[in-house]
Amino acid sequence: QVQLVESGGGSVQDGGSLTLSCVSTGSGSRGCMGWFRQAPGKEREGVASVKSDGTTNYADSVKGRFIISKGNPRNTLYLHMNNLKPEDTAMYYCAAGLSIRGCSNNINWQPDYWGRGTQVTVSS
Repeated sequence: QVQLVESGGGSVQDGGSLTLSCVSTGSGSRGCMGWFRQAPGKEREGVASVKSDGTTNYADSVKGRFIISKGNPRNTLYLHMNNLKPEDTAMYYCAAGLSIRGCSNNINWQPDYWGRGTQVTVSS
């Protein structure tokens, strides 16, 4: 069983930056890891993902602004968010999938494990 715990959320102004962290524990494959977000009244959407081979993928709305990276040690995942906009306000969830094929094509993939989320609020 894989457990994911996010941290680093908070409140920033338009144009600000935040870095989210996700600590992954437990045994099991992690072919895919990534971040999702869900704003009030909206559907959950994939934000960024990274495969075990290092390949990354991003939602069009965050390309050029967000960077997903694996930390050192390898059980830590980061989401570096720059030039934040009010539209980025949401609960952000760390996610992990067993298969590397899970996030190979679609940013809105289906993870096997979820964190409980960390809130990001961007004010204008």
